Amino acid sequence: MKKHLLVSIGLATAMLGGSLALVAGGTVAVASSENGAAGKFADRAIKALAKRRPAQAVTFAEQAVALSPRDATYRALLGRTYLAAGRFGSASQAFSDVLALDPTDAKAALNLALAQTATGEWIAARETLAAHAARISPADRGLALALAGDPAGGIALLSDAARDPAATATVRQNLALALALDGRWVDARTVASVDMAPAQVDQRLMEWAAFARPEHAAQQVAALLGVTPSPDRGQPVQLALAAPAEPVALAQADPAPEAPATTAVAVEPVADTPVASPDPAPVQLAAAVRPAITFAPRREIVQALPAHYMRQAPVRMAARLRPVAAPAGRAPATGNYYVQLGAFDNAAVARNAWRRMSRTVPRLAALAPQGMQASVRGASFYRLSVGGLARAEAATLCGSVRAKGNRCFVRTHAGEQLANWARPERLASR
Repeated sequence: MKKHLLVSIGLATAMLGGSLALVAGGTVAVASSENGAAGKFADRAIKALAKRRPAQAVTFAEQAVALSPRDATYRALLGRTYLAAGRFGSASQAFSDVLALDPTDAKAALNLALAQTATGEWIAARETLAAHAARISPADRGLALALAGDPAGGIALLSDAARDPAATATVRQNLALALALDGRWVDARTVASVDMAPAQVDQRLMEWAAFARPEHAAQQVAALLGVTPSPDRGQPVQLALAAPAEPVALAQADPAPEAPATTAVAVEPVADTPVASPDPAPVQLAAAVRPAITFAPRREIVQALPAHYMRQAPVRMAARLRPVAAPAGRAPATGNYYVQLGAFDNAAVARNAWRRMSRTVPRLAALAPQGMQASVRGASFYRLSVGGLARAEAATLCGSVRAKGNRCFVRTHAGEQLANWARPERLASR
């Protein structure tokens, strides 16, 4: 399944650095470096990446950065090794450091957005893509935007790129995937069929259906890169990027001691007389501290305060707050907007997804799950949603669902009804 999910050759090359072209480019950059030791470690990291040994690559890249911490090339290589190892949090930090050193690095910006998406920071990922929009190709930026929770924005970019006469099959397949992530399966099939046989299209849509329902935030990016997420202890503290402050400290520090050097001889006789004075100084300070201990008896006055408060217990404001805390906000807002939580193979799978999401998003548990069967070109899906909400309320709820790593979108009523498994519970409540 992984080889079918690697639909963006340009995107995968920019992030992983596993292609021959990128490995060669890295070797040239290292050979021209002035730091020979760091360059050797970087060479080893690139070779380890080419051999699919990400753990070794991380070790070598970290050593290269430790020897040359302000080299953006080495830090970009470190970020790529973290991605290959499935350590997305460390990759995000590494690529942030690259952009701090070189804000024009488009590959680092794209990699940072993907790493942020994998860690569930969708808003930050979209902000990164927007800040570097002029440097990232629309085809790669569109797919990255769709993965970061904005499939509509990604579709707009990819549609323009696909209309270009020079557009490749990769661009069209990325557009088809973005349409699938947005739930537009008919359009996704139409675009995918331009470059694929009908049987291959059916197989691809089945794979995308699973891809569109990740179990955790890192799953989609990991599948796109062909890597496995792993526990991430974070980037070593000693590799943290520090601002270069050495020139400021060394420029004025040396001339200053030269002037007092001539007066040092005159100061020595004066220093003999104050030698006797330091002895009483600590004694006076110790005596000054002792009166502070006499404040301890004042604590007995504080202990008497609770007795006065006990007499006022019947007048506590808590009793007045209980009527105010009555369920005032439980009346659901009525409307024609629904939050679609996913399209699943059948009702049983949708029920399991509902149980999982309603546990992580408490606001869902107060609503009744809605469902309907849908058929797209012979493929049957079960759409799960909650609705009858005002538009603003539906948008807020969808934001809460996305914050937990799930996907959703807001739409109007499409004929769904109360889910079958929810009916017995509602009848029992009556």
